[in-house]
Amino acid sequence: MSKFVADSEPPISILLSSKDSYFKDLTDVEQKYAHYLSVASHFGTRITLRQVSLESELIFDLILYIHKSLNGDYPNEPEKDVKNYLDYVSQFLSNLGNYKSFGDTKFIPGFPKSFLTDVLLPKVNLSIDDDKIWSSFTNFYNEYHKVYFKTLNDLIDIGMFGLNGDLSQLGYPDKGFTSSYYLIKDDKFKISQEDMALLKSNVFTKLNILPENTRIEKTSDVDFTIWVASSIVENTVSDEYPTNQITFSADGKTYGVQFKFGDHSREMEKIAEHLKLAKNYSANETQSKMLDQYIYYFTTGSSNAHKESQKLWVKDLSPIVETNIGFIETYREPSGIIGEWEALVAVQNKDRTAKFSKMVDNAKNFIKLLPWGQDFEKNVFNPPDFTSIEVLTFTGSGIPAGINIPNYDDVRINVGFKNVSLGNILSAATKSTDKYPPTFISEQDMPIYKKCQNESFEVQVGIHELLGHGTGKLLSEIESGKYNFDFENPPLGLEGNPIRTYYKLGETWSSKFGSISGAFEECRAELVAMYLITNRELLEIFGYKTKEEQDNIIYIGYLQMARAGFMALEFWSPETGKWGQPHMQARFSIMKTFLMHSNNENFLKIITDNDANPTDFHLDLDISLIESTGVECVGDFLKHLHVYKSTADVENGTKYFTDRSTVPPSLAKFRDIVIKKRLPRRQFIQANTEVINDKVTVKDYEETPIGMIKSFIERNV
Repeated sequence: MSKFVADSEPPISILLSSKDSYFKDLTDVEQKYAHYLSVASHFGTRITLRQVSLESELIFDLILYIHKSLNGDYPNEPEKDVKNYLDYVSQFLSNLGNYKSFGDTKFIPGFPKSFLTDVLLPKVNLSIDDDKIWSSFTNFYNEYHKVYFKTLNDLIDIGMFGLNGDLSQLGYPDKGFTSSYYLIKDDKFKISQEDMALLKSNVFTKLNILPENTRIEKTSDVDFTIWVASSIVENTVSDEYPTNQITFSADGKTYGVQFKFGDHSREMEKIAEHLKLAKNYSANETQSKMLDQYIYYFTTGSSNAHKESQKLWVKDLSPIVETNIGFIETYREPSGIIGEWEALVAVQNKDRTAKFSKMVDNAKNFIKLLPWGQDFEKNVFNPPDFTSIEVLTFTGSGIPAGINIPNYDDVRINVGFKNVSLGNILSAATKSTDKYPPTFISEQDMPIYKKCQNESFEVQVGIHELLGHGTGKLLSEIESGKYNFDFENPPLGLEGNPIRTYYKLGETWSSKFGSISGAFEECRAELVAMYLITNRELLEIFGYKTKEEQDNIIYIGYLQMARAGFMALEFWSPETGKWGQPHMQARFSIMKTFLMHSNNENFLKIITDNDANPTDFHLDLDISLIESTGVECVGDFLKHLHVYKSTADVENGTKYFTDRSTVPPSLAKFRDIVIKKRLPRRQFIQANTEVINDKVTVKDYEETPIGMIKSFIERNV
């Protein structure tokens, strides 16, 4: 039970504040552009909540209602319960839901239910058994909620405190997991993996419909409604979506599918409204056209418009105020095709960007060093825009350290992509090492680990995003009978034979590899970082000139990856064998490769306090073997993943990666230690902006759970 309880006293940081020069140094026009983009972004808050779990939006409204009704004046006793209540609320708000953004596992309160039902709710005049109580604190209770939450007591019992053992993770509802990407009006009809496979092949792929901005409702054994996010509730883009029900046959059955528009219609309208205001302050024509496409996308549901917005976004080079918005990453939807709401607004860090730009200028030279031939690499590498930014607003379930988008394969190939490093997220990583020393690091390594952790991670993220996600070619049929490779004399695969698989017309990386695609690609990008972090010319670009500095960056880079691989065990379920987080599945597989698939057993060793019954351990990584044993095992792993991805070899690629990321008993035994020593994850409070007397001001909040709650209340989303 304790592993599900919300973190106690997590480190909390504000992102960009009124004291930071990044925002203050913007012109009035740039500040207003950022302000309206930020407001638009925050209106996506409820979208993320709805995508996480059925109960999340109701819990959100309940905790904000309690705070407003109490004017933040919580009872003093019991002190422990008050503290645990605020810890739960803070974690809920920072994850935008009651499932961890990093791990997809449910977390529950550390206070007793009675503190809420007998102490707090009476103070704000809420009755747990009144089935008409919803309108007292929320406007968003709907027919889908009624299936499970008849009363407020149901919400508290099931939604807040309810656990289903190790099935308390995100996944397919028919298997007992949770996913509110799938809407349920009748408990008899729950979406399955087989359902999504049918829809992918017979609807989305066949009709060339992009699924990122949808949710799926199963209305009978053979009928589905696909909800499209839009402010308009009618289909005004009939050239993209069918206007009538479509049918298809499979497995001896006839299936019916209809498209409905207007999912998240209130939020879509507010977002479009504020993007129109932002457009008045755009810096150039490209930005204006980009916003036009966004507005059309959120108004009509046209996913092609979002693709057009991303083409323009890629062409908007090194903007002072950066933004990207939409249904972006598909990690959390079980089939791996529907996107989670994300919205980014940030200010460029010019000094860091100059460093990254130099790496971009030399990228071609580094790509040639990667362990695959030209047949599996783009014919022409279009140098991307690579900027370091300071985040003002990030609306989504969690904030990454780096971003490489867009995810549309054809846009990446034909137009390009951008790499964005989130500077204030990177720098926050080392702020709490004194209060929360890194686990599993030896006493001998601790000083250098603390000193170089942030710098090494910055290098790793830079390589990961640019040369990891930015490299590679998908061997594809690009038109009927036309290919982007020599079809008559195909390149040789891993066994030295001509390749036999490729992406057929209409197939994409995510549609082929499905739910494993996220972890697979993150692993490939991480391996590129491990492979190239030993390159001293590249390290010089990042400002590390001496051999000692470079050795430290290399060593801590490999040591951080090994540690991350062990920490990943928290996100793996021994009962189901399911991984709850793609990045962690990737990092575990790399650590396992260090440990079990290198040519020297001394490369990485686990030193325990007790061999028979360990209660603690630390990692012993041999620095002298990194540039030989380490690079060799990383290179072999990387080459396999890359070729499998390039050639659409789903069968062998899935088998290979699944084997590398399967947890053997010899490593599973460390999971309890990892969980016991788990450190609370950092939470971020985002400042709000407002226009007063035609000037934009930034409003800060104290770095406490109370500050977190106030920041959300004052957004009025």
